[in-house]
Amino acid sequence: MLAINAYRKQRGVVLMLALIVLVAMTLAGIALVRSVDTTNLIAGNLAFQQAATHAGDAGTEAAISWLEANNSGTTLHAHNPGLGYSARRQDPGPDQSWDVFWDQVLSDQAVTLPADDSGNVVSYSIQRLCNAVGDPSNPTTGCAVSTTSMNAAGNSQDSGTVALQYSDQRYYRITSRIEGPRNTVSYIQAIVAL
Repeated sequence: MLAINAYRKQRGVVLMLALIVLVAMTLAGIALVRSVDTTNLIAGNLAFQQAATHAGDAGTEAAISWLEANNSGTTLHAHNPGLGYSARRQDPGPDQSWDVFWDQVLSDQAVTLPADDSGNVVSYSIQRLCNAVGDPSNPTTGCAVSTTSMNAAGNSQDSGTVALQYSDQRYYRITSRIEGPRNTVSYIQAIVAL
């Protein structure tokens, strides 16, 4: 009879242990589901960010087309903020982010393209890489230019003596800002020589 009483006392302990294990497994399952949801949100946000970055190519291409169409004459010697062009280089200040620089300086001289099918809105600004406004062939404007054409004589040359042919080109920096879905903001830049 003593063995039967001991057996009856132990039956509730197993139930309590099973409930504790069940609660621990439920909490682990909930944590796993939350982790998967967070991972999916991060992956989705990264996909939107990447899509916005790729959409920035439209701004770069539009800016290059504008530069090529206006490369002759004196159009590029002066500022034209309505068309997104600055004849002088402007850079963010120390400890100034591109977001702040864009909002304070470049947004007033940027061209905004229509939204694409994904909802990305691209704006671009072109800056001639010169220290001053004016004729880029004048040394006082401080323009970044390629070297002028040089010639090498003879058929056979030693290492380092062959001079390459360069045309006289000016450099321009195109900064594109892309606003996309889920408050995605991306910046891309390209340096173009024309």
